[in-house]
Amino acid sequence: MKLPLPLWALLLLLLATVPGPGPGPAAGAKGTCSHRCGDRDGLCSCHPTCSGLNTCCSDFRDFCLEISPYSGSMMGGKDFVVQHLNWFNPTDGVICRFKESIQTLGRVDSSGHVHCVSPLLYETGRIPFTLSMDNGRSFPRSGTWLAVHPSKVSETEKSQLVNETQWQYYGTADTTGNLTLTWQASALPTETVTIELWGYEETGKPYSGEWTAKWSYLYPLVTNIPNSGFFTFTPKPAPQKYQRWEVGALRIINSKYYAGEKDVHALWSNEHALAWHLGDDFQEDPVAWARSQCLAWEELEDQLPNFLEELPDCPCTLAQAQADSGRFHTDYGCDIERGSVCTYHPGAVHCVRSVQASPRYASGQQCCYTAAGTQLLTADSTGGSTPDRGHDWGAPPFRTPPRVPGLSHWLYDVISFYHCCLWAPDCSRYMRRRPSSDCRSYRPPRLASAFGDPHFITFDGANFTFNGRGEYVLLEATLTNLRVQGRAEPGTTPEGTRDRGTGLTAVAVQEGNSDVVEVRLAGRAGVLQVLLNQEVLSFTEQSWMDLNGMFLSAAAGDSVSIMLSSGAGLEVSVQGPFLSVAVLLPEKFLTHTRGLLGTLNDDPTDDFTLRNGKVLPLSSSSRELFRFGADWAVENASSLLTYDSWFLVNNFLYQPKHDHTFQPLFPEEATPNPSQATEAAELCGDNHFCRFDVMATGSLSVGNATRMAHQWHQHRVQSLKPVRSCGWLAPPPNGLKEGISYLMGSTVHFHCNSGYSLVGAEASTCQADGTWSRPTPVCQPGRSYAVLLSIIFGGLAVVALVALVYVLLRRRKSNMASWGSQP
Repeated sequence: MKLPLPLWALLLLLLATVPGPGPGPAAGAKGTCSHRCGDRDGLCSCHPTCSGLNTCCSDFRDFCLEISPYSGSMMGGKDFVVQHLNWFNPTDGVICRFKESIQTLGRVDSSGHVHCVSPLLYETGRIPFTLSMDNGRSFPRSGTWLAVHPSKVSETEKSQLVNETQWQYYGTADTTGNLTLTWQASALPTETVTIELWGYEETGKPYSGEWTAKWSYLYPLVTNIPNSGFFTFTPKPAPQKYQRWEVGALRIINSKYYAGEKDVHALWSNEHALAWHLGDDFQEDPVAWARSQCLAWEELEDQLPNFLEELPDCPCTLAQAQADSGRFHTDYGCDIERGSVCTYHPGAVHCVRSVQASPRYASGQQCCYTAAGTQLLTADSTGGSTPDRGHDWGAPPFRTPPRVPGLSHWLYDVISFYHCCLWAPDCSRYMRRRPSSDCRSYRPPRLASAFGDPHFITFDGANFTFNGRGEYVLLEATLTNLRVQGRAEPGTTPEGTRDRGTGLTAVAVQEGNSDVVEVRLAGRAGVLQVLLNQEVLSFTEQSWMDLNGMFLSAAAGDSVSIMLSSGAGLEVSVQGPFLSVAVLLPEKFLTHTRGLLGTLNDDPTDDFTLRNGKVLPLSSSSRELFRFGADWAVENASSLLTYDSWFLVNNFLYQPKHDHTFQPLFPEEATPNPSQATEAAELCGDNHFCRFDVMATGSLSVGNATRMAHQWHQHRVQSLKPVRSCGWLAPPPNGLKEGISYLMGSTVHFHCNSGYSLVGAEASTCQADGTWSRPTPVCQPGRSYAVLLSIIFGGLAVVALVALVYVLLRRRKSNMASWGSQP
C-alpha cells in the first residue's frame, strides 16, 4: 500500500474527485463555514465528511447545524434545540426560516441554548432551514428539518382522541355523551393551555392552478385550563359559519398565546371526521344528511378526471404484494405483521399501497388480500381494496391539491367513505367509483441478488462468484440513469487473519438527480449505517423518510429498503459478516441494464457482458469471470460511495478501484478443510454457495448466512412468478356465485335465487389462456328444478293413488255381485 499523501495534496485530490451535493461557490469568508455548508473548496471543509477526516473548518458546528429532535409532524409546533450553539447574552432576536420563505420566532433559554419551532407545513420530507441571530438581517447558519406524515408521528407527540370511533360517529345512532382528549402534559411545558379546533379544506377548481390547500383556525373548545393532560366535554353543534369544515384536528397550546396564533409550540391530534361539531340538521337525521353529502360527492366525482386509468394494477397474490417492495408497501391500517386489524377491510388480513403517486393526478392504489392470499375486490365485498384520488403519502410538489400528504386523501377518499358507507347505507355508490383493480395487467418485477463471498445471481438467473477487492458497478440503467455501486472488502478468518474471500461492505444508489443513499457496515460489527448525500442518518426518531426521488425505510435494525421513483427497489441487509443486496426492477427496464447484475432481457447468455460489449460465455471459468468483475470497477469521477475516513481514502479513493494485487480463492481451486468437511456437508447439502464460503472463510456461520440468503432469494423468485388471471367474473342477475379467486385453475360456481332457474353452466374455470371456460349463466324467472320435480312426482303420486282407488273399487263391485248370486 502506498503511503498517504500530505494533507494539503490529499485535500486537493478529494476536491477534484469526490462528487457530492453543495450549494455552489463559497459566499462567506475564507476559512469559515458561514454560508458554506456542504462545500469542500477552500482552506478547510464544510462538507459532512470533514468530521471523519479532521478537515473541518473550526466553526463547522456553529454554522452547519445539528438539531434535536430532528423531526416532527408536518402540522408544526415542535420545539427543537440547535446543538453546539450557545448564546448567553442575546442582543437580537432569533428567527428560523424554512424553505427560504416561512419564518418562525426562535428563542434562547436560560442555559443559552437556541430553540426553533417547526411551522405548519403542507408537505413531508427534509426541509432546509436557516437561522438568523441578528433579527433577520442575515441567515448564515443552515440545517435540515424532517417533516413527517401525521400518522407516522410518535403517539407521545400527539394528543389522543379517547375512543376515536366515538368522535367520528358522534351524533349518529346511539353515539352521544361526553368526549375526552388526553395528552402528555410534560410535552407542553406550561401551567395552563388552550384547546382549539382547526379545519382543513381545499378550494378552487380541482386540477387547476387555483386549487389551494388551507388549514384554518375555527374556534376554541376551551381556554386557560390547567395543563392536566386530560379534558372532557359535551359537544354542541358549531355555529353555521364553521360547519362547512368536515375534516379537522385539535391543537393544544400555551394559554399565553392568542387564539389561532401560528407556528407556536403545540400538540396536535390526529386529523379526523368532525361529526361531533356538525349542525342540528346532521344530528336530527344523520342518515339523510350523510346521503345528501354522498350524492353530492358522487356528482362531483362524475365531473372530475378518471384517475383510475393511470394507476398500477395490483399484484395477484399476497406473496407477490409482499415481494414487490419497490412498488408496494404495507398499508399500516391493515398489516399482517401487526395482527391484521383491518377495520375498514373486513375479510382482509393484509393491504398494501402503491409507493409512488400516479404521474398526472397524484393518485394511489390500494390492494387487499385474504388469509388464503387471494386479492379481495370491492365487486365481491365492501372489505375490498379501494384506490385513492389523493395518495395518502402525497406527492411533490406537495402543497398543491390533491398532493398534500394525508389530507387530500381525507377530503377525496375518506370523508366520502364516511358519508356513503359509515353514516349512511349507500356504500354501493362509493364502491362503484372506487372499484378495486384486478391484476390482469400486473407484471412482477425482476430480481437480482448479491450475497456472501460475494455471489451474484443476475436478473436472468445466471450466477457466479466474484471475490474482487474494490468498488464495482452492480447496476447501471440508462432508462432512468439508475446506478447501484458496491464496495467489497476481505473478511477475516477465525484466527484474525485476512482470508481470500471478500464480501460487500457498502452499497450506494442514485437515480437521475435523486439523493444518494449509501448503506454500509459500521465498524465491521454487523451494524448498518445509512448515509444520505454522504452524511450519516439517524433513525432514532423515524424509521421512514421521504427523500428526493425515493422513500427510505429502516423497519428493522439489520435491513434497509429503498424505493425509487421509477418503481425500482433495493433491500440491503446484514447476512453474517457481509451485506446482502436484492434489486427489484419493473419490466420497463428490459434491455436497459448492465453491470455485475447482468443484462435484463430474459436471456442469461449475455449476462457476462464487458464494458466494451464483448460477452463471456456462461461456461467461463471463475478466473475468466474474475476479469468480467474487474472490468466493472467504479471510476472516481462517477463514484457514489463515501470516503469519510483516512482508511477509506487511502484504500479506495487513492488506490485503484480494483485491487489487482489481491489474490482470491477461486471455486474450482477450493478444497474443503478435512476437519470441517462433515459439518459443512450437513450444513450446506447441495448449496454450492454455502460450501464455497465455508472453504473460503473457514467459518460455518458464514456458510450458514450465505445459505439463508440464497434460500431467501429463491423464495422471493418463487413469490414473484407471473400468475395468470381471468379477471372478475360477475354473478348472474337474480343469482349468486361461490368463489372469489379468479386465477388460473380457480373455479366459480353459480346458483339462482328462489323462483329462478339456471340456464347455462353451473361452474366456470379460469384457463391458462386467461379466459373463463364458461360464461356467466342466466337465471330465468320460473319454477326451479326442485319445484318442477316435486310437481312431477306429486302428479305421479296422485295418478297412482287414483289408479289404486279405481282398482279397489272395481274389485269391491265384483265381490258384491258375487255375493248377491248366492242362495
